[in-house]
Amino acid sequence: MEIRVNNITVTISGKKIFSDISFVIKTGEMVAITGKSGCGKTTLLNTLGLIQSTDTGEIFIDTKNATKWSDKQKTKFWHENAAFIYQDYGIIEDENVAYNITLNKVTAKNKEVKEILQKVGLDGREKDLAIVLSGGEKQRIGIARAIFKKASIIYADEPTASLDANNRELVMALLHQCAKQGAIVILATHDERLVQVCDKVINMECF
Repeated sequence: MEIRVNNITVTISGKKIFSDISFVIKTGEMVAITGKSGCGKTTLLNTLGLIQSTDTGEIFIDTKNATKWSDKQKTKFWHENAAFIYQDYGIIEDENVAYNITLNKVTAKNKEVKEILQKVGLDGREKDLAIVLSGGEKQRIGIARAIFKKASIIYADEPTASLDANNRELVMALLHQCAKQGAIVILATHDERLVQVCDKVINMECF
């Protein structure tokens, strides 16, 4: 898996968010998008995830020009390859934790779900409704979903922002492990500790 970005520019509501950004991300790399609030970190993350369209430039995913994909092709990519970890992203509050990980009705005895919940520090919570989870717990559900899905690209927006010190270290280790196992992990973050363990840094204040 490779993401190649060639001179992309994004404008929203008449305001240029960033321009002429180019870089390459390869399989197994963990990449931090950094910069002060309002500099376009989340916009770039969404652009790389094909949620936000570009004005100019191209994004290639495994040599295919993803900026030319139809909605059907993007949906297929999101379903088969991508996982998004945003606070509350895709959380179905009136369903239980197990359903929110698998997006299927599974028995609470599902061994894989139990093992993943143990990894993300939510051991024994598979039957709990998602509405009772804290913001940080919902972020960890997002990570659990990415692990269960075996996503080849993981997009995460401030994945450690709502976590205490112990859970921050846990999430950092889990994301690093996903990269070591072959995923591309792309993070928008203010967390300097998280930045330090990344393979590359894209500083939005340089664009």
